[in-house]
Amino acid sequence: MKKLAIVCAATLLVVAALATGAFYAARAILAPLPGEWSVPLKFGPLELQAGVPSVIRLATSPWGGPLLDGHEFATRVGRLHLDWQSSNSTLLLRCAPCILQPPGLGEESLQLDQVLTSVRRNGGRLYGEVVSGRVRGTWEGRLAQGELPLRLSIPGTQLADGYALFARHIPEVTQAQIGGVFSLQAQLSLPSGTLTIAPRIEGFEVSGLGTEALAGARSSCTTGRRTSRLTPDSWLARAAVAAEDQRFFEHQGYDLTELASSLTRNQQMHRIERGGSTLSQQVAKLLLTGDERSPVRKLRELLYAVEMERTLGKPRILRLYLDNAPWGPRLCGAEAAAVHYFGVRAHELTPAQAAWLAAMLHNPVMEAQRWADTGQINMARAQWVAMGMRGLTRKQKLTLVEDMAARDWPATWAEPPPLPAPSTTPRKGRQAVED
Repeated sequence: MKKLAIVCAATLLVVAALATGAFYAARAILAPLPGEWSVPLKFGPLELQAGVPSVIRLATSPWGGPLLDGHEFATRVGRLHLDWQSSNSTLLLRCAPCILQPPGLGEESLQLDQVLTSVRRNGGRLYGEVVSGRVRGTWEGRLAQGELPLRLSIPGTQLADGYALFARHIPEVTQAQIGGVFSLQAQLSLPSGTLTIAPRIEGFEVSGLGTEALAGARSSCTTGRRTSRLTPDSWLARAAVAAEDQRFFEHQGYDLTELASSLTRNQQMHRIERGGSTLSQQVAKLLLTGDERSPVRKLRELLYAVEMERTLGKPRILRLYLDNAPWGPRLCGAEAAAVHYFGVRAHELTPAQAAWLAAMLHNPVMEAQRWADTGQINMARAQWVAMGMRGLTRKQKLTLVEDMAARDWPATWAEPPPLPAPSTTPRKGRQAVED
């Protein structure tokens, strides 16, 4: 018995010595170089700081890759399962489900049922494929001391296949007929997380969502009130286009240039400052999808916007927007805003008043409070809106800007009437308005 105890103790000492030696060897191999991107790694109770380039080189090497074969790790994107293919020195990473939160695209994450990524290395170059559902792409990157720049390319792919990835979270996918092709070029820099995207869409068409029911509808904002007489040529309509969607009459319900610019701006400001939505998308948000800040909601409103462009047309979409847009606490619709703030009907607004109201649309609650407190709104934005209004010469625009700056409009108004309580769930097209 005494000999057995000695053997067991000796064995434990050898194992401990080997484990300790392995830990210190790993720490020496993976130690980050000066200025190198590093992450903490845990080995039981022990933790070491490892250089990311060293970890990647080890994981993709013929002698390091097999050590990872069959292992799983908990990561920010979900549980990651690793497989090593010795025949072509390829590391396969599979997460199911896979949780993504692209920077600058909203507060909520995107969840995919499964993403499979292959990783190969040739010196400092990394490359491989990414597959999720029927969407396939290629990626490449280059190991650098302080960062890992990655480039993703998705060739022409059916939009229906792209939307199918989110069918669990977007109920409209099962009822909509989606046509068209998309492709994508994206760049992601780690560890900063800076993301740039360059999407392309061709032939985007949507049907089956029932947005034609909105054609003869009246906004719930005007229930019990007189409807507005606004036309696309009214001053407020022109001002709203200048403020919210200057390419409204050129696009097909979405503006990829504005979406890319919004993504860049949001990342720079580290918050969602610009949504990049067209007026068509904003109508979808106001009447159908709700205002949750998430990539999934953006994808939903895009479907409705594209179909509305076909079923309703630009004039009706613009009218729906003006009749439903918020203009302050418990205040929505152009008619209510014009009467509340200026005591006139919406079609009677002067160009200066129209530009003033349109400048409030980017943040109506904040601007209404600013106006009440100081007698002004964001004057720089109001003047920018005025300069973007169509149908005016440059001289007329400059006169309009001077007119707004000289005005002293009252800062208090009558209490607005209560609005109907908003629904807590997204509404469908035929329930969004009252006939």
